[in-house]
Amino acid sequence: MAAAAMNTDVEAVDFDSDDDDLMDEEGAIEPSPAPAPRLRSTIAGGGGGDDDAPRKTKGRGFREDPNSSSAHRDSRLAGAGRSGFDALASDGGPGPVRSIEGWIVLVTGVHEEAQEEDLHNIFGDYGQVKNLHLNLDRRTGFVKGYALIEYENFEQAKRAIRESDGTELLSQIISVDWAFSSGPVKQRNTRKRRKLQA
Repeated sequence: MAAAAMNTDVEAVDFDSDDDDLMDEEGAIEPSPAPAPRLRSTIAGGGGGDDDAPRKTKGRGFREDPNSSSAHRDSRLAGAGRSGFDALASDGGPGPVRSIEGWIVLVTGVHEEAQEEDLHNIFGDYGQVKNLHLNLDRRTGFVKGYALIEYENFEQAKRAIRESDGTELLSQIISVDWAFSSGPVKQRNTRKRRKLQA
């Protein structure tokens, strides 16, 4: 009897294995998840339900407020054009242009083992060298093959170009010209120079 009393307290559950395997069946339809609510972006202003609200934007390209401080700056720059900025005067024709600090001469064909002292010895004869850049290759440690020499005076730089162009430095012929010029680059005839030295 005890066994019969136990059976009355226990409920029998009918478990059908076919109903549980819906995910394994090929024709099973998965319930679609509920659509996520659209979030309103404070940067681009999209996503909200009411489209009449003012669009908030950030960044340079979005400034349209005429009362903003940036609108004043933009109009000031647009109206001034290039005349509102500092510029070096130019006579309009082709020729050398002065850099901010002085007249810069470009020396090419510099030997890879040349030292700053070698260039100072040659170009110091034409005037006081205000600055000299002799760039080195990071990988090899040798000179890259060019140097920038700065003179305070136009005449000194012009004389250095005229007298040292085509001369020899450490068994190599160097070419000397203006580093900055306004106008077309003049075509050099290097064949003539080589024939004259041969």
